This record gives sequence, C-alpha cells and structure tokens, in this order.
Amino acid sequence: MKKKSFDWSAFRRYLPYLTAYAKETWAAVVLGIAAGVSSVYMTYQIGQAVDQLIGADQVQFSALYRILLLFAGVVLVTVVSQWLIQRLGNRVAYLSVADLRKKGFAHLNTLPLRYYDQNSHGNIVSRFTNDMDNISIAVAAVFNQLFSGISVVLIALVVMLQMSVPLTLVVLVSTPIIFLVNWIVARTSQSHFARQQEIVGEISGFVTEMIGNQKIVKAFDRETINQNRFETINQELNVRGQKAQFSSSLTNPLSRFVDHLAYLSVGFVGGLLYFSGSGAVTVGVISSFTIYSSQFSKPFIELSGITTQIQTALAGLSRTFELLDQEPETADDQESQSLGEIKGEIAFEEVSFAYDPGQKLIEDFTFTAKPGETVAIVGKTGAGKSTLVNLLMRFYDVDKGAIKIDGTDIRQLKREELRQSFGMVLQDTWLFDASLRENLQYGNDTATDEEIYDALKHAYMYEYVMRLPETLDTPIGHQGIKISDGQRQLLTIARTMISNPPMLILDEATSSVDTLTEKKIQDAFLKMMEGKTSFVIAHRLSTIRAADKILVMDAGQIVEQGTHEELLAEQGYYYRLYHAQFQH
Repeated sequence: MKKKSFDWSAFRRYLPYLTAYAKETWAAVVLGIAAGVSSVYMTYQIGQAVDQLIGADQVQFSALYRILLLFAGVVLVTVVSQWLIQRLGNRVAYLSVADLRKKGFAHLNTLPLRYYDQNSHGNIVSRFTNDMDNISIAVAAVFNQLFSGISVVLIALVVMLQMSVPLTLVVLVSTPIIFLVNWIVARTSQSHFARQQEIVGEISGFVTEMIGNQKIVKAFDRETINQNRFETINQELNVRGQKAQFSSSLTNPLSRFVDHLAYLSVGFVGGLLYFSGSGAVTVGVISSFTIYSSQFSKPFIELSGITTQIQTALAGLSRTFELLDQEPETADDQESQSLGEIKGEIAFEEVSFAYDPGQKLIEDFTFTAKPGETVAIVGKTGAGKSTLVNLLMRFYDVDKGAIKIDGTDIRQLKREELRQSFGMVLQDTWLFDASLRENLQYGNDTATDEEIYDALKHAYMYEYVMRLPETLDTPIGHQGIKISDGQRQLLTIARTMISNPPMLILDEATSSVDTLTEKKIQDAFLKMMEGKTSFVIAHRLSTIRAADKILVMDAGQIVEQGTHEELLAEQGYYYRLYHAQFQH
C-alpha cells in the first residue's frame, strides 16, 4: 500500500467548519495571549525571586513577598485563561463536527440506491460515529493548546533574546530537531492510521450485519465460522493499530529527549558564561532560562503527544470527505414537469439496463400497462422482476429507452412527485422504533385515527391493535413491544392503504403471512387497487390469478403475457410454473 502523509487537503476542506465559529476563535486568541503573557511573566518572576536570595542571612524578604504576591495573581490569570480556552475549544470542536455530521447525513439522503447496494451499511455508520468522534476529540485537543502555545513561544523568544542571545541560540537549535522528528514519525505512521480507520469501518460493517441477521447465523450454525472471520479482521486491526500507535508514540519521547539535551546545553553554556565573569548572566537568569527553554519547547512536545489523535482524525476526515465526494442522484431539471392528475398509463419503451455494465439484465423491454390495470409479474429468481420496480421508481435510471407515465418520460418528472405517486409494499418490511401511530402515518402524516383504524380493519390488524395497552400510541421495536414478521408486514400493508397513492407496487407483499390470512388480504388488496394501476410481483402464483394481465419474465425479457386462464391454455412457461406449485 502506498504510504500517505498528512492529508492536509482534507484539513483545508474542514477549515470552513471551524471558521464558522469566529467569535469563539477570536476569544480564544485573546485568552491565549493572556495565558502566554502570564506564563512567561511568571517564569521571569521566578528568576527575580532566585536573585533575591543573595546568600546566607542576605534574603530580600520584602521584595520576595511582593514577587510571591504577584506570582499568585499571575497563576490565577493563567488558570482561568486556560479553563476558558478549554471551554471554547470543546464548543468549537463539537459544534463544527456536528455541522459536518449534518452535512454528511443530508448528503446521504441525496445518494443513489447504488451506493447503498455497494457499500457496507456498518462502514457508512462508522464514518458518522468513530471517524467524526475522533475528529472532535483531536480538534478540542489542538484548540486547547494552540493559542496559548503560540503566545508562549513568541513572548518567551522575545524575553530570552533580551536576557541572553547565546542561551537563546542554544534553545533555538533544538526546535528544528523536534519538528524534524515529528515530521519523520508522522510520515511513517500515517498510512497505518488510514488503514486502521478503514478496518474499523470493515469490522463495524461485519458486526452490524451479523447482529442484524443473528437468526440466520444460528439457523445455519455459522457461529464458529463468523467468530473466525471476526478474529481475522480484529487481528488485522490489532496489527495495524499496534504499528500506528507504536510509530506515533515515538514522537513524544524523542521530542522530550531532544528537549532534555537542550536543558543540559543551557546549563552548560550558562555555567560557562557565569564563570567567565561577564556579569551578563546570573544564577537567576540561568534558572529562568531553564524554565523558558521548557516553556518554549512545551507546545511542540504537547503537540507531539497528541500526534496519534491528530493522525486518527485526519484519517477520519479523509473518509468523511470521501463520503461527501460521492456523486448524488442527478438533480431534477428546473423545468421538470408535474404529473398533474394521474391516469396511470405506464409504458416501458425498448428499455435496457444492467447493474454491471458487462452483464446485461434487461434489454429492449417493451410493455404498456393501461390505466387501472393490475399487472402481475412472475418468473424465476433473477429474471428481472424487482429490477423493473427499481427502474419505475427511478432508484436506478435506464441505460437505454424510456419509461413513461401518461406519456411523460419519468426522467422529466420530479423524483419526489414520482415516488409519492406510488405506494409500495415490499417483501422486506421496515418499521422504525416509534409508536404505531407514527409508523402508520409515515406516508400520510395528516391521516386521522378513523382512517388509520379503517386501514387496520382491512389489513386484519384492528383487533390486535385494540388489545395493546396504549393502542395506536404503543411503541414498537427495540424500545417497545415485539411483533412477528407477519404482523410487521400487515402493518406495512395498512401503512400503504393510509397513504392512498394513485399507483401501487406490491413486491412479494404477502410472503410472511399464512395462507388463510393471505386470502383475506386479497380482498383488501382488491379494494385498495380499484381504479389504480398496480404491479404485483409474486412467486406464489395463487396471489395473482385475478390480475388483468400476467407478464412471465425470463432473463430480462417477457416470454409470455395474458390472463391466468389464457396462459394456462397455452401450456407454456407459466403453465409449467403453475403446475410445479400445485401438482404433487
């Protein structure tokens, strides 16, 4: 893997999020200057106090008391300034990351379905949790040290030059060495940090997938295999993490080693100057200089101490902006047409499409559904049935040809209006952790209780809901009652009834209910589909006998079409499918 140095481009892109809080930043600058001045002045007073100790029985107590009193005041200013800087730093760090997280989530809502199909959901979530948390922690740490550190360095340099140029040069020699050490270590370890964050995303995705499908894992006795897979990923994370932490942890001790050499050099050179008898350097000056050299190098050493956090944050920034760089769905044209009053004629005109450009799925597909027709689509798995739904809803755009509603190409319509015109009941039920009312009003937030109860009656869930302790206000999901897969599907059917869309898509909508309930739901479906163009996808052919037209698909093409009786009379593909289910 190619080694990566600090990703300053990601940091530059993050700067606008920081500069949005200019008031807090300028306040931190002022407080940093105050903390820097007080810290340097405190060191100067230490030197003055030492010089008041002239010898045995020769201590200038009056001057020493004045210095100690002043010292206490300076310490108070330093402590209060640092505390306020820390508060401001935390505010800027967490608010700026909150803004980044909001933008990231808003961008997620604009991404095409293809992105979610091709990326682990846990890995995506990891960018919003682990990566952004690391960014906020690093920003707060840097912010807390930056302004007071710069003030201390500049003011200490001026004071040191006034006190002794030779000793100042000794201190300055060590600074480039500390910078060089930090740069070499950072350059060496950044690739490890980048890979570490990638593996964190991988392990998050793996764990999320396994937890969400634990029933399948246990059913197929895959616990041991999954444990081994987890340990493999975890071991790689361990190795990468150790390399990253080890290489980065060298920065601080190496910087301190250079700093301690500077101490020795200051003491040695200061001693020579003192014993030379020039009088320019006193014991107090040497005492102050040893502290000044520490203060001068302290910001650089503290910066090296948080190198690990900085590098982890930079890796997180790279992953975050990688998400933001994903191409959103093509924006609706400003001249997009409105559907107006929908009649419901849906036409596929020589449509071609493939998820993978090298492997065609649907090619030159042509078909027209008349207004109010119920069209059933049957065929083997992989025949392209659900793909037609994806294309009709513009989750994916066709590669060639056109899909039209009432004569208008759906690419000329606003996606929002197009998707609101369809009601979908899918095989994969989705209910979120909230009350029943909130779930049922998801497609129509103005629905009344009367409308909700009416839909529940048609979906055969009314009596169940009325037995619940809080009826419609009963919470469901992880924080509420647990319901079966069949009940979840019945509720999604009721939710679609409540939204009352002009067109319907039922994709294996009764796959999780028993045969008796399925027969009852057919009546509800028939009532819901009255006057509406509907597409019904089902493997259980008993659910589609009443369809106005049945399309039999194979390899992305219509191989047969007609009513149930017509297709049976032809004794072709549909005939074989039907008798494979009902003949023993």
